[in-house]
Amino acid sequence: MARRPHRDASVLRPLNRPEARRTLICLSFCGGGTGPYREWAALLDADTDLALVCYPGREGRYAEPYARTWDELAADATRAVRTAANGNPYILFGHSMGGWMAFEVATRLQRQGDALPSGLVASACNAPHRGLTERDRFPSTSDGDEELIAWMRTGGLLPGYVTTDADLRDMAVELMRADVAVRDTYHYTSGALTSAPTQVLHGADDTVIDPAVAEEWATVCRGGLTVTTLPGGHFYTPDVWRRLPAHIDALTHDLSVRH
Repeated sequence: MARRPHRDASVLRPLNRPEARRTLICLSFCGGGTGPYREWAALLDADTDLALVCYPGREGRYAEPYARTWDELAADATRAVRTAANGNPYILFGHSMGGWMAFEVATRLQRQGDALPSGLVASACNAPHRGLTERDRFPSTSDGDEELIAWMRTGGLLPGYVTTDADLRDMAVELMRADVAVRDTYHYTSGALTSAPTQVLHGADDTVIDPAVAEEWATVCRGGLTVTTLPGGHFYTPDVWRRLPAHIDALTHDLSVRH
């Protein structure tokens, strides 16, 4: 009997546009999956594909063990981004922990001689060279289950049905704790810089973000830096989140986002 082709569950393509001229690749935050990014598909031009990276231990990779360290997750994410890009132009986006991961992946690909993203977008995260400060430990391993659930519900990014099902709540908390444990092993690779054009997005009311975010990110960006302040907190306002691709500069350079 012929074997079925192996399906790489590390990359989800809601649009599946093989003829697209570029790809928006998204990396998730602590406790997150691909779900919060899927509705962005409706905003993208027909020439832009959407590729969502799925970390181990969730969704199509549920049977796989969680990553245990930052280096382990970064190696996995780098492979997934290389697969998602497939040698074509791409924009790399990450939110919160995913912003650090996007920077990490971009610098790893740069050191390995791979093509850089045409735009690197770090959303709701401080500059990586600062390392993990107390400001960045949000949520924390010391938080109770209810506090973690409340954090995941911020901005409506945790489906309501999860909070009313005990088993799903337990799974969500377990996932969050696993991701927080990985985040807490984060370390900046000394001298790591990115030559990709970089945009930093953050909420005007996000208390996680250091007031000197622009000056700090400029230290590690060599391809140009834009800092964009948007309404809301760590996940912006619900409306801003739903339409976040409209604020990504790299999406408007050659192709347009539909408004």
